[in-house]
Amino acid sequence: MELKGTVALVTGGNGGLGQRICHALAQEGAHIAVVCAQSRDQAEGVARDLTSRHQVNAAAFACDVTDSAAVNTLIGDVTRRFGRLDILVNDAAYNKSIPFPDLDALTQAVWDRIMAVNLTGPMRLTKAVAPVMKAQGRGRIVNIASVAGLQPTGSSIAYAVSKAGLIHLTRCMAVALAPETLVNCVAPGLLEGTRATANLRPEQIERSASGSLLKKAADKDDCADMVVTMCRTETMTGQTVVVDSGRVFH
Repeated sequence: MELKGTVALVTGGNGGLGQRICHALAQEGAHIAVVCAQSRDQAEGVARDLTSRHQVNAAAFACDVTDSAAVNTLIGDVTRRFGRLDILVNDAAYNKSIPFPDLDALTQAVWDRIMAVNLTGPMRLTKAVAPVMKAQGRGRIVNIASVAGLQPTGSSIAYAVSKAGLIHLTRCMAVALAPETLVNCVAPGLLEGTRATANLRPEQIERSASGSLLKKAADKDDCADMVVTMCRTETMTGQTVVVDSGRVFH
C-alpha cells in the first residue's frame, strides 16, 4: 500500500516506541493521529513535531482503550478530523513487574488491568476500525506484542499471557478481516528508553540484553521500520516478526 496521504492512528503514540512509529510513518507521508491515555500535552508536542519535521497533518487524541464508548468516539473523531483511516497501530500497553514465583503479588486487579489494556484494548480498536477499512476497501493493522508472548519470560505472568493473546488475536483478525484489511504483529525484545523498560528491575534489563546474540537491546527504529513494512505489504497477513537482537527464534 502506498503510504503517502494515508491516515494512521497510533495508540501509545507519545511513548518511546510509539513516537518512533509515528515518525517512521510520517516520513513516508502518512498523516498521524497520536493517541495517548493521559499525557495530552506530551501527545500534542509529538503532533507538532511530526507536522514540523515531515510536513504532514498530525493531531493528538486522548482515549482510554479499556472503555468501549471512548474507543468508538475516538474512531469517529479521527475519521472526521482526517476524512479517512487507513492504518491502526496498537502500541498502547500497561506493564507491572512481578516475579513469576510471586503469585500473591499477581492480584486479580493487576491481571485485569494488564489484560484490559494489552489485549482487550486492541480487540476493541480493531473491531471499531474494521467497518471503516472495509468500506474504504483497504486497511492495515499492526499490533505491538513482545517476545514475552512467545516464551514464559518478561516482567510478569500477566504481561506474557496478554502478549501471547495479542499474537493470536493478530492471526484470528487476519482471518476475520481478509482480504481488505491485513493484520500483522511486531514482537520486540527489550527496548531501552520506553515506559515498559522503566518498570523492569535492573537485573532483568541486564539479563535480557546479555542473553541476546548481539549482546544489546533491540532497536526502536528497527521496530518502527518493521511497522512501516507491514503497512506497505500487499501479501503478508497474520504474521508476527520478532525484533530482539537474536534472543528468541520464532
